[in-house]
Parts: sequence; structure tokens; C-alpha cells
Amino acid sequence: MSTFGSVFRVTTYGESHCKSVGCIVDGVPPGMSLTEDDIQPQLTRRRPGQSKLSTPRNEKDRVEIQSGTEFGKTLGTPIAMIVKNEDQRPHDYSDMDNYPRPSHADFTYLEKYGLKASSGGGRASARETIGRVAAGAIAEKFLNQYSNVEIVAFVTQIGKIKMSRDPFDPNFHQLLQTITREKVDSMGPIRCPDASVAGDMVKEIEHYRGLNDSIGGVVTCVVRNLPAGLGEPCFDKLEALLAHAMLSIPASKGFEIGSGFEGVALPGSEHNDPFYYDEEEKRLRTKTNNSGGIQGGISNGENIYFSVPFKSAATICQEQETATYDGKSGVLAAKGRHDPSVTPRAIPIVEAMTALVLADALLLQKSRDFGRSVVH
Repeated sequence: MSTFGSVFRVTTYGESHCKSVGCIVDGVPPGMSLTEDDIQPQLTRRRPGQSKLSTPRNEKDRVEIQSGTEFGKTLGTPIAMIVKNEDQRPHDYSDMDNYPRPSHADFTYLEKYGLKASSGGGRASARETIGRVAAGAIAEKFLNQYSNVEIVAFVTQIGKIKMSRDPFDPNFHQLLQTITREKVDSMGPIRCPDASVAGDMVKEIEHYRGLNDSIGGVVTCVVRNLPAGLGEPCFDKLEALLAHAMLSIPASKGFEIGSGFEGVALPGSEHNDPFYYDEEEKRLRTKTNNSGGIQGGISNGENIYFSVPFKSAATICQEQETATYDGKSGVLAAKGRHDPSVTPRAIPIVEAMTALVLADALLLQKSRDFGRSVVH
């Protein structure tokens, strides 16, 4: 479906080459200051044509708020936002009318709906994520005003080139505690904070772009200053909702939180996160954070951190042996403008989906807190 969330909800609309894309956001608290200037920075970070590492499609991705605000304040009513598609080239896809692109959604959409968008990836295109990023910017402002929540994502791997994200390394956790979006963006379009590997990552993408090919990567995200107590066991555990959100992003292929797969090699005596009382913050803390900030499906007040792998982009201009829709063997070399690696542009999308999950979880918990206050 095209709606995400329970209380803080977003419905996105639009295809790759239609007239516009956007969203409707419901559940935004009234009285919050909000203008296009609060939303545009993240859309600008997501937009195509930023560098030679992304698709050359030239879209300004300027957002317009259509409803739900007045005099720069939210009304509590649905907020509609629109971004016009300006650089449309549907003719680039004419050769693909007969061929389902390998590993793309052309075939599965046809099987599901009986027809598919004739140009681009339709709803499977990353253009759909514009609505997510716009809504996520609102969710993030709400979270920041509530408890100074900070969400920062960054590239940790491109192809075989990777920086350390060892969950047991204190240096990695120091990075998680101090990394900022300004630092991430200062590393250029690759958005990797480790200068020792960032250059090699750029070369890796350029290598595959030169071959009319593509390459995948990994995005890591950290959430700081999130209150303890968020998450709805048993089926809506906070990490389960984050996993749902991340796996809904185009080209994502997995989700790993905290110590993840590395943690299975440690016995409980080494993997457990011991508690201690922080006199300065006047609350329980954990000495380590192998749990990734979530225990029993509920946030514990520590940093939440997770990683999401993104596959190599399916649409490439290299010739591939495949078959037509009616089963005849053939060769397809896709035309159009496509990312040699989607990973760097996924950064604001990961941040947006994280914010949507957390804003929804916070509002749900506040309703629970109210109920508890009434009966006590």
C-alpha cells in the first residue's frame, strides 16, 4: 500500500515520469512552525543530477506546501506537498516496452496489476521517495523540538570498499556519537565520513559507471537523544518497524541493528549490555550498546544504530541477454539516465523513513502515557 504509519501517517503518490510526485501527511500536531524551507534541504540532498556519481536527470525537486499550514504554522489538518517532474523523457524507455528489465519491477508489476507504467519504474522508481523525504523532514522537526533527536546516515561501503563499522570497536561508537550531517556532506557526493576510504569509493563507482554498469553499497544510520520507552511489542517492536521502513526503500536488501550478525559469535556473558546509573543524566545507562539502543522491542535511551545494504542499480546501459514478455530470447541495453550507485543518494531517504517511524512511535507512546495518567 502507499500509506505508512498509524498516528503520524504519510501517503505518497506519483510515478517516475508523471506530472508530479508528492504526499499527504496526517497526524502532524497543530501549532508547529513549518514552511518549505524546513523541507527543501533534505529534498535537495536527495535530488538527482548532484554529481557524476548520480543520474544526470536534472530535477530541481522544489517542494510546495498545498494545505495544512497557515501563516507558517501547522493547522493539525492533513498537509499536502507537491514536487513537479520537470525533466521527463519517457521516450528513453520505448525499447523496454518489449523487455522486462532484469532484476527490476517491470515483470512483477505486470503480474500483479495486469499492466505497468510505460516509462521509468512507475511506483517502483526512486522518484516515489520524494514524498517520503518531504514527510520525513516534518517528522524530524517534530522529534527535534520534542527532545533534540538527531538522525544521521552515512555511507559505510561501496562495492568491496568499506570503512569500519565494527560494533565492538569503541572508535566506531565515538563516530556514532559525534557524526553530523555537515561532516557527512563535507565529504562530497560520496557521503562517507572516513577520508581514508572515501576516495576509493568514488573510484569504485566511477569504474562501474565507465563500464555502463552499477555497484551497490551500505548505509549506516544513528539516532541520538531518543527517549526510552518507544516501541509496541510484540509485533510492532521498534526495530521491526525500522526494518519494515528500510526494506520498503527501493533497492534495499537487508537490515542489521546493533551487533547484528557479528553478535552471534559472542556468548551472553560478553554480549550483554551491563547497566549503570549516570549521575549527570540521572538515569540508567548501559556500559556497552550491543543491543543497538533497543531491548525487548523498546528504546532504552542509548543510541540506535543500524545498517542497510542497497543492491547495484538494476537498470544499466550494458547489453544483457534476457527475454521479451512473450518469452523470446533477446538482448537489452537500457537507455535513459540512471545512477551508477544509488547508495549515496539513499542517505536522506534512510533518515526520512527513520524519522517517520520514530515520530509515529512517540505519538503512540504519548497516548499510552495519557491513559496511564488517567487510571493512576
